[in-house]
Amino acid sequence: MTTWMLLDYGEVISMPQPAGEIAVMAELAGQDLATFGDRYWRHRDAYDLGQAPHAYWSEVLGRTLDDGDPLVARLDAADTASWSHLNPETLRAIEGFAGRHRLALLSNAPESMAAAIDDAPWSAAFTHRFYSCRLALAKPDAAVFEQVLRRLDAAPGDVTFLDDRAVNVRAAAALGINAVLHPARPSSWHRG
Repeated sequence: MTTWMLLDYGEVISMPQPAGEIAVMAELAGQDLATFGDRYWRHRDAYDLGQAPHAYWSEVLGRTLDDGDPLVARLDAADTASWSHLNPETLRAIEGFAGRHRLALLSNAPESMAAAIDDAPWSAAFTHRFYSCRLALAKPDAAVFEQVLRRLDAAPGDVTFLDDRAVNVRAAAALGINAVLHPARPSSWHRG
């Protein structure tokens, strides 16, 4: 019997990033959308694992930015805002889960996004919130799921995991977690 609902954040609790907000980031970066998209995703894994914002945005822009550079703060704020549009259907589902299950969140996210989620009123429904930047592990690595299971003090069969990426669902299922693929919304801007 499932006692824990473990939910991903990006494109499960949140909506896909709006095209207009992606375009604003590309403009801030001084790049066309295709170049920006390629560089944004190519360097994202290290950022999600805790890389400093100025180092990530330096890689995306292809030039060195200092920690205090105002462009870093603007890009980081725009990026966080682009991921902050919530999916009303998922929020309703969370309300329904809350009375029957314990809730936890597992997201591949940089620290700025993790802090924004932690500060959001809706996140109080989650007993535990796990972020790749704080664990130094990311989905689909089996070690991240194993660590979450230990921290929840749960057996794999006691957890249902909901994620929008098939590779993450397969990794969780391989450990015996009840893993469900969240239906993706059409987007041309996705890691794949």
